[in-house]
Amino acid sequence: MEIKIGVQDTPREVALDSNDAPEDVIKAVEAALAKGGNLTLIDDRGRTVIVPGSKIAYVEVGAASKGRVGFGG
Repeated sequence: MEIKIGVQDTPREVALDSNDAPEDVIKAVEAALAKGGNLTLIDDRGRTVIVPGSKIAYVEVGAASKGRVGFGG
């Protein structure tokens, strides 16, 4: 599943693919926002992403991203 996190005062968003269930990601985001703590997620490659809850502008939780092959649409 693809996750995009907008961070305040930063021009680029944080994008990662995760194997976590969408419900788990949403709960983690809500907890970070409510408690003012950090949002900690692990991507599908095992890397840890930590974003301060107070700096989260938005979070997009979407379907799994698929690689594209070839030309055209």
